[in-house]
This record gives sequence, structure tokens and C-alpha cells, in this order.
Amino acid sequence: MGIIYIWETTHSTEPKSGWRRKRARRRRMSMAMKTVCVTGASGYIASWIVKFLLQRGYIVKATVRYPDDPKKTKHLLSLEGAKERLHLFKADLLEEGSFDSVVAGCEGVFHTASPFYHNVTDPQAELIDPAVKGTLNVLGSCAKTPSVQKVVVTSSIAAVAYNGKPRTPEVVVDETWWSAADFCKEMKKWYVLSKTLAEDAAWKFVKEKGINMVTINPAMVIGPLLQPTLNTSSAAILNLINGAETYSNASYGWINVKDVANAHILALENPSANGRYCMIERVAHYSEVVKKLHKLYPTLRLPEKCADDKPFVPTYQVSKEKAKNLGVVFTPLEESLKETVESLKEKGFFVPSAAL
Repeated sequence: MGIIYIWETTHSTEPKSGWRRKRARRRRMSMAMKTVCVTGASGYIASWIVKFLLQRGYIVKATVRYPDDPKKTKHLLSLEGAKERLHLFKADLLEEGSFDSVVAGCEGVFHTASPFYHNVTDPQAELIDPAVKGTLNVLGSCAKTPSVQKVVVTSSIAAVAYNGKPRTPEVVVDETWWSAADFCKEMKKWYVLSKTLAEDAAWKFVKEKGINMVTINPAMVIGPLLQPTLNTSSAAILNLINGAETYSNASYGWINVKDVANAHILALENPSANGRYCMIERVAHYSEVVKKLHKLYPTLRLPEKCADDKPFVPTYQVSKEKAKNLGVVFTPLEESLKETVESLKEKGFFVPSAAL
């Protein structure tokens, strides 16, 4: 079975205990050679999902916006198992029915395609419409496809933690939190708004249609890059190590891309997986991230001062209980930072000698 291009308009976290390990192995064996779909497959998280799915023996139908662009497909085509079990499709998030033939015959669907940018001129067109309409279009195709047993949607902590409530060190954010659209609009957090509206619309849709859906809600995703292009969250680390004079006065949750990808697959394979899953290894202020980078790479020129003189934005906690129960084992932030820097070197985005 070779690579098929269809043009249309339209690390292991296996549980440690013996019985859990055997159960997980049986579950993977039962899923092997089943067909799944991954939307936005050329993206940062999605590329790792595709890689892990192929490693586990799945047949993968992957959608990419530009199948004829090597920057979007070469890294996917080079994955182990791609020649035999990867099928590339062209599909448009904003075109209703665009995903019908892609999800046909699939038992699981991973919807990851959604834009992630900070600097936008038209939030509605650039972020909100692709996120909301795109999600509903994919779910609409799933609703028409009897073979689909479960849909796993890549949401974000952006849809969880932005509601105006205080976030201080003693506060624990969990899956019951929801971001508030009005607050997002007031603060002009357009990406946050897009993810909030998209997930809210998704839950309403699947409730009406009886679709089995799970959402994965990561924060700032870092770690090794498979794709040859620079994604937004990796760019945040590149900026720090590439001569930035200051660091942002901001505290974010951080998570390894491999953990996020693995969580998606665990959510598909585990019959008891349900609802939302926050994915954050640690919440850290940029000052802490800089300190960890300095410890890892003492010769790099890193920013020594904050971008403003205001008190540091406080950190907060995020519950890991649901994710751990799913089988996720979190990669420490220090390891994720090292993997990110080494990958940025390997991909040619960062030349260390320039920063010495």
C-alpha cells in the first residue's frame, strides 16, 4: 500500500505496573491496523501524533492544506511506516463537507487543525472562523460517518484558564474551569477566544449528535520539532536563546509535545477516557525558564531583565490527576527545554556561536 494523494475540494508512557502494562499492550494490539484520521497533520503536535500512530500500526488518513508543498509533507512521508500506511488528503477547514471522504472508514478522528498566531489583523477571519467553523465541519463529517467511534480534539488551556478569576500559587486550575468569551474579548486575547468558542461549540454539537468526543487541553507546547518550519510555541524559546534583551513578564504552563501527542492516542485507545484533559507539566514564569536555560547552557547569552518593572505575574497550579489516570507520564520542564534547544539547532533555526 503506497502513499495516496487525494485531491478534493472539499516515547513511551506505558503504565509501570505489570497488569496495566499488559492491558495497555492488548489495547494497542486490538487497535493496530485500524484506520484513523488526523487533520492538520503537518502541524507541530499533529506530526507527532502521526508518528506515534504509525509506530503503533495504525493506518492514517492525514489532511494537509498543501499536499504539494515539501515543507508540509516531506517530514511526514519520511516517517517509519508512512510508505505502507499513510494517506495524504487535501481538505479545507472552511469548506463544509471537505472532510467527508477523509473520515470515511475511520474509527477514530484526531482534529488538530487550528491556527495559532499572536499577531493578527483580522481575528475573525484569521483565527475564529477557522477554529470554530473548522471544528464544526470536521465534527459534521464525523456525524455522517457510522464508522467513527471517537473524536479527539486538540483544544487548549486557553479554553480553560482565562475567566478573570485570580490565578495565584495556591489556586489549582482543573478541567471544570472554562474561559469566558467576554473576558477574552475585553482583553483582546483573540487566540484564546478562538479556542474557547471552538471547544464550546464542539461540546454543544457532539451532545446534540451523540458523538463520543474527548478534548486535550495543553498549554505552551515545546520539545523536538519534526516539521521543518518554526511553530509559535517553539519560537518563544528561540527568542530567548537568540539574543533577546528582555524576557516577558508572563507565567505560562509548559508541556512536552510528545506527552501531548501521546495523550491524544491514549484518549482514543482508553474506553473510559472522557471529557477534557488539561496537559501542563509545570506553570513557570519566563524568569524561571531563563534560569533553567542558563543552567543547561551557561555559555548562551540570555536576557537578564524583565520587559517591564511590574511585579512578576504569579504562577498557579494545574491539576494533573485526570491526565495521570489516562496514563500520561510527564516529561520534566528541564528536559523539554533541552530537547527544544537541541532541535532548534538541528533544524538550523539557532546557531549557538552567534549567541556566544
